[in-house]
Amino acid sequence: MDRITKDLLANGSIMQSQVDRLLAKGISADLILRDITLSGFMTMDRLIRYIVDQIRQGVYELSIIDNYDYIPEQAVLKKLAQELDMLYIDLDSIDMDYNLTEKVPLTQLKRHNALPISEDDLSITVAFNDPIDIVAQEAIQRLFPRKPIKVAIATKKQIQTYLFKVELKDSVKGLVKKIKDELNSISSIEEQQEASSILLLIDVILKACINGRASDIHIEPTEKNCVVRARVDGKLTEIFIFEKGIYPPLASRLKLLANLDIAEKRKPQDGRFSTTVGSNDFDFRISTLPILYGESIVMRILDKQKALVKLEDAGMDSISYNKLLKGLHAPHGIILVTGPTGSGKTTTLYGALNELRNVEDKVITVEDPVEYRMNLIQQVQINPKVGLGFAEALRSILRQDPDKIMIGEIRDQETLEIAIKAALTGHLVISTLHTNDSISAIPRMVDMGIENYLISGALVAIQAQRLIRKICQSCKVEENVPLSTLDDLKKYIPEDAKFYTGKGCKECNETGFMGREMICEVLNITEKLSSLIAKGASKEALLAQAQEDGFVGIFENGIQKALDGVTSIQEILKVAKA
Repeated sequence: MDRITKDLLANGSIMQSQVDRLLAKGISADLILRDITLSGFMTMDRLIRYIVDQIRQGVYELSIIDNYDYIPEQAVLKKLAQELDMLYIDLDSIDMDYNLTEKVPLTQLKRHNALPISEDDLSITVAFNDPIDIVAQEAIQRLFPRKPIKVAIATKKQIQTYLFKVELKDSVKGLVKKIKDELNSISSIEEQQEASSILLLIDVILKACINGRASDIHIEPTEKNCVVRARVDGKLTEIFIFEKGIYPPLASRLKLLANLDIAEKRKPQDGRFSTTVGSNDFDFRISTLPILYGESIVMRILDKQKALVKLEDAGMDSISYNKLLKGLHAPHGIILVTGPTGSGKTTTLYGALNELRNVEDKVITVEDPVEYRMNLIQQVQINPKVGLGFAEALRSILRQDPDKIMIGEIRDQETLEIAIKAALTGHLVISTLHTNDSISAIPRMVDMGIENYLISGALVAIQAQRLIRKICQSCKVEENVPLSTLDDLKKYIPEDAKFYTGKGCKECNETGFMGREMICEVLNITEKLSSLIAKGASKEALLAQAQEDGFVGIFENGIQKALDGVTSIQEILKVAKA
């Protein structure tokens, strides 16, 4: 049994009978305290107060909480800061002065888990993980002899993350110095944009983000810095931090690459460019947006290999895949892919196009924008500036003698009306709609002004989907799921169910996850379901009939992925719990 639980038993804060009851249920002795807090015998707030008191009295060291992943370090440190009358700082919420870290050796900062973050006329604020470690504070004070340091508290993980960013910043220090020297020796803006070192820096950024499996690159100016962030497995992480002076030539060069107007900084702009990174060709879709300190630049990385992905390789289970395939092989009708933004709908549409494209059929797409360019498919890029919206493009497409039509997104009633008419007149139409599940797409179309009988006649299948993060295979371990969670899921899982999670390693950047794949539900429109849609039946009645026809919901599909060890149960509860 762990030390804190023994101490709580000894002072009467928890009862032996409570511990015995949990042990009898098969809970591991090391997890007794977690389940006691979850069951309400002892609140987490009370536990944190007790731990902080023991740390202040010198009974516990702060590092004791490293052994308890269910005790939030942030909450303990906030309480400790309050008791010690110190400042707790969330490092992610401030714009740090990175010039301070350049004045002192990085090895010393790492050794003492300390990070200088700001300076004023009187003092230098330094974030420490352990505010009681006087030796560390004296060592850091010696590095700043001219001003006293002001001690603040931050989590160990945040301090280590930012020290790693400082290390990355140092790794490109030579290149940044070369850029500054070049900019100082060049007077005209045109020559600055052509500076070769800026191109080298862009190359370093693109390589680092692509090697890190990023899907998007964000370049953002702040008051003091220029921050480069990358979206990996759906989450943004900071990759580089540069001085503010690097931002203007970097932004101008990227706009040049994408054929955007360099002088226009007050209006959003969109463009794209292609380049080779390593041995692969990539397209980059670039978007600029005026913000307080300049322009936010976001680049979507379009890997041409992803356009050729097969649906079964994207994580579709065989039952869902066969259901969707049945819909795609229908001679005519409309197939919808639904889900929130960033759930992989576009990738699914391209996967479906891979199934459909051949020499015998004319396949036309209407997209905004065209993300991946494909052979044997006529792709139309929407351009509202010249009056070419989805509805206008669709009208013209129907005069092009198509067999199959893909619409990037149904955004309004007019587009939906034309799509349904096309489906009813012998065309196969596939498109996306923003709804949370497949059944909800039917009332959504009714709300958009389409008659029930037209929907029932045109609809072939609806797929709803989400993206879940996959557990990193290098650090995969069995997870001890709390009893309360297992009780909530008992109708979905077998009694001896095992779940897994990633504990974090260098391979996955300590996240515990590596890559993403799809969870989905596919609703095939049977005759009985079609009849209910035509009668305007309620969502509940439609769901009951679908389940009778063998429909499996997205949550059950996700639970199966967790049981198979593909992802963690927490990821499914976060992404797909209704």
